[in-house]
Amino acid sequence: MFARLAKGGDMPVRLLAGQSTKLSRTMHDIRYDAAHDEFVVTNPFAQAVLTFAGDVNGDAAPKRIIQGPKTQLSGSDRLDVDPVHNEIIVPMGDSIGVYSREANGDVAPLRMIKGPDTMLRQATSAVVDPVNNLLVVGLNSGTNFGESKEGEVPNGAILIFNRTDNGNVKPRAVIKGPKSGITRINQIALNPARKLIVATQPGPIQDMEPKNAYVGIWNMDDNGDVPPRWRINANAKSEMKKPRGVVLNPKHKELIIADMRLNAVLTYYFPEIF
Repeated sequence: MFARLAKGGDMPVRLLAGQSTKLSRTMHDIRYDAAHDEFVVTNPFAQAVLTFAGDVNGDAAPKRIIQGPKTQLSGSDRLDVDPVHNEIIVPMGDSIGVYSREANGDVAPLRMIKGPDTMLRQATSAVVDPVNNLLVVGLNSGTNFGESKEGEVPNGAILIFNRTDNGNVKPRAVIKGPKSGITRINQIALNPARKLIVATQPGPIQDMEPKNAYVGIWNMDDNGDVPPRWRINANAKSEMKKPRGVVLNPKHKELIIADMRLNAVLTYYFPEIF
């Protein structure tokens, strides 16, 4: 945990680490729930979802753990939290599981979006909009977590579902195609007030500094082959090289990007999207 205005080599304010945390190497998403002062992270090796108190420091244990055969967790690498409806959303490749925020132990999902009509495949990110009652899901191209082969046509997409969808349901909208420029969605943030979708595009997984990496911003009413309303390319001016994580800070009108290649967090002033 760093101060908001930290820069350069500033030290963290707090550090969560140690055996008691049950954290592992591969944790690709973390969500802070300000309403309940908790943050939630996945452990895909253990097929588990861990919830910590917001003020933890050092070798602290999770408050709650969702784990076990009833959970149907599989490939649980990313997640989102809905503090309004008390739910945790977990994308799992060909399905989306929704769990009670207060669940603990081996508990079944409240809902599961899964089936051929859903168009879910390589679903690696999902984020909920509790205001407009939508669920936005990002899909990768290819068959190996976004690995693109030479001559292969990129087929990444953004799928938009109703928040309470369950079972084999069709998405209400699909953003996909050459104009969209979507090859691989890594993480998504939403601005419900403006109905905006902010998604990181880190490019092919095998490229360390992809030429087509960028951050794209769409409207939740977009459907079809729609270009982003705004686009920040990874280049010398933006200083981005391979954007993966994204979060919005509406209070200070900031767009915050985690860059995999730089091993850095970049903060941009972006009032246009707030």
